[in-house]
Amino acid sequence: MNTDGYHIILASGSPRRKELMAGLDIDFEIRLLPSIDESYPADLPTSQIPEYIARRKAEAYKPDLRPGDILIAADTIVVLDGKVIGKPKDEADARRILSLLSGRTHEVLTGVCILQGPSSAPRTFTVRTEVDFALLTDEDIAYYVGRYRPLDKAGAYGIQEWIGYVGIKAIRGSYYNVMGLPIQRIYAELRNIIMGKSTTAGGLLR
Repeated sequence: MNTDGYHIILASGSPRRKELMAGLDIDFEIRLLPSIDESYPADLPTSQIPEYIARRKAEAYKPDLRPGDILIAADTIVVLDGKVIGKPKDEADARRILSLLSGRTHEVLTGVCILQGPSSAPRTFTVRTEVDFALLTDEDIAYYVGRYRPLDKAGAYGIQEWIGYVGIKAIRGSYYNVMGLPIQRIYAELRNIIMGKSTTAGGLLR
């Protein structure tokens, strides 16, 4: 895809999101703002949380955008039994979270907000993936947490790491979404913007 005339910005410090964007073979910039409020209303439906936060992130960058800029912001949550499973507070909490996920099916939701320049309406969407975990032993969990220290990951795991090799039985939906960025959908949205095609706004995709 020819991105001449456009400046693509990824509003994330996640090394996994940076890796996925780099896989598109397009030029982009990493841009970070400190202390963005990622809270959300207590009564907000779970399915709307990541998109709500992604939009809040994107809006924080809007004053600095120029014509030709395309900014991408995202937020990923893990949901089990209708409840959000966040990032672990420490290694003990990571072991607790993985024990909850063991032998169960959970959902990974990534909300994305794309802003084209300083005055365009945001394009937002959410992509959902279901993940089936095998039963994990206490030894498996202790080994993974001790060696990989997944304290920066929602759900206390990275699908691309050891735990994904030995513990994930199946997924339904985008693998890359579980890593933190539904990169195929993002590529399609960027192509539509750059080629001037219309897209549907919003929507929860499986």
